Amino acid sequence: MGTIISIASGKGGVGKSVIASNLALQFSRQGQKVVLVDLDIGGANLHILFGNLSPSPTLSDFLERQTDSLDAVVHTIPWAEGLGYIPGTGNTLGGGNLLHSKKLRLLRHLKNLDADIVILDCAPGTNYHTLDFFLAADFYVTVATPDPTSVIEVYRFIKLAAIRKAMTHLSIRLHGEIRQSLVNQEFSNIQDVLEAFAPTNEVQKNEALAILNTFYPYFILNRANTNSKFSTSSLQQVLLKFLGTELVVLGEIPQDDVVTHSIRNYLPVIDWAPTTPASTALIQTFYALQQRVLTQSPHRSPSTEILQQPIKN
Repeated sequence: MGTIISIASGKGGVGKSVIASNLALQFSRQGQKVVLVDLDIGGANLHILFGNLSPSPTLSDFLERQTDSLDAVVHTIPWAEGLGYIPGTGNTLGGGNLLHSKKLRLLRHLKNLDADIVILDCAPGTNYHTLDFFLAADFYVTVATPDPTSVIEVYRFIKLAAIRKAMTHLSIRLHGEIRQSLVNQEFSNIQDVLEAFAPTNEVQKNEALAILNTFYPYFILNRANTNSKFSTSSLQQVLLKFLGTELVVLGEIPQDDVVTHSIRNYLPVIDWAPTTPASTALIQTFYALQQRVLTQSPHRSPSTEILQQPIKN
């Protein structure tokens, strides 16, 4: 079973897929077998970054059981040895409204892909599917731009991911109206979450707290510019107050027009223009991530995986 890295954002248009494709390419250059998976269910576009405008097969073929193997829908890239990708779902209503049973099957197979590194390019936003795919990984990476709406949404995403992680464990014992009220409740910090789920069960609260102690989200600031009033330290402080843990900043990718040119030429920017500021920052960000993959224990815990006791939705 390979190492799984999830990459997500609170809103679309922040360059998440561009970052994912460049990190995947650099992992493959280090001799790793890498599979990049487009999990933007119903809005897939990762394949376009590699110049494949009409991919076949796609994730839809797996979800609709036209193939039993997720490895069978991996597309190789001739110019990038060791790198493959799984195109997202096609233009179907079913793809955008994934059934719970299909999600569980997909999660099982993602963990068994034939790869050293699996990078999950999650959909933007905070729906349950996105949060569950994000939390299925060993290492969690979030992306935002300095734009205020992007920063607010990535904070909201990380906050809800932490709550979802707690719910996955604690809601096993909750049913009906109690569970629904907790889903709709606002929480100011993790302690409030634990108190709401288990006001009288200290053992259960301690179990959940142990789970949340493995929740260490990473952050990449994309399209950074000197005119922005945003600082990553402010986001770190807010999340420290909410989660009680530090948000690790892997890197800041500067605004660089060459990225747009690389997209139009269907190549990751580190291949298209390797010496430009964006490419240099992406390589530095990769090494920061790689160091953690090599030296830190994965977040995933068998006792808390969504496959064990999933919250249906």
